[in-house]
Amino acid sequence: MNNSMISALVSMTSMQQRLDLIANNVANVDTAGYKSKQASFEDVLTGVQQQTSSLSRDGRATPLGFNVGYGVKMTSITQDMAQGELSETGNPTDLAIEGNALFAVEVNGQKAWTRAGDFRFVPDESVQDPNAAPRMRLVTSDGYAVLGRDNQPITAPANATVAFDSSGNLLVRDSGSMNARIAGQLQLVEPMRPEGLAASSDNLFSLISGASENMVFGENAATTVPEATIRAGYLENSNVDLTSEMTQMLEVQRTYQLAARALSSSDTMMNLANTMRA
Repeated sequence: MNNSMISALVSMTSMQQRLDLIANNVANVDTAGYKSKQASFEDVLTGVQQQTSSLSRDGRATPLGFNVGYGVKMTSITQDMAQGELSETGNPTDLAIEGNALFAVEVNGQKAWTRAGDFRFVPDESVQDPNAAPRMRLVTSDGYAVLGRDNQPITAPANATVAFDSSGNLLVRDSGSMNARIAGQLQLVEPMRPEGLAASSDNLFSLISGASENMVFGENAATTVPEATIRAGYLENSNVDLTSEMTQMLEVQRTYQLAARALSSSDTMMNLANTMRA
């Protein structure tokens, strides 16, 4: 296999990965709180092939030698954490974050984080005492418990009137009462090192391998209130720029086509060389 075939094959693989990333962004253009993914690329085994001094001529504008490489590869995927636009829903349990912060949730006994605030209250089935007053639990659209500052799920008495203020406090007004009381506070954390987070399923973020919660969010993150506010009755839209994504898709498709053409041309030349006779 010659250099041109290797270069084309490596580049086509990278362009396919880039297309998959763009397709994922486009598919989540209407997903609340979704953060678009961006890819970084670098050259593969790029070097300079030296030329003999006999090729040096008067008027040559470049030094002797030419670049030789083996295409490009995708090295990393990063999250664009830019704020998305807010849309009003009127639902008091739809919460949008203004600022750099994440909601903390519990997923199968492990902690995860999200920007999607499309929450709802459901009956709290963890209460085992049949004589205890029924309660309801705040969960995500996928049923994961939303955590408070005490690292416990946010709960409220069943049939109570609930609301959230700009600081993330849960305001509860019991049946028959005229006054509201604070029954808990959402756990908002500010990622100090967002590169330690990786996107996972269900529009969540989780820690990458080897990272710790203190490393990403700093010490006492659960009890430290970040400089962010909560907008109740709103949802943060996806920050995907559909126009930009479609433009990039066209560019990547053209690049893929050129690499495929180079691969086909290299294969044709090798077939010609193999059939030549001395």
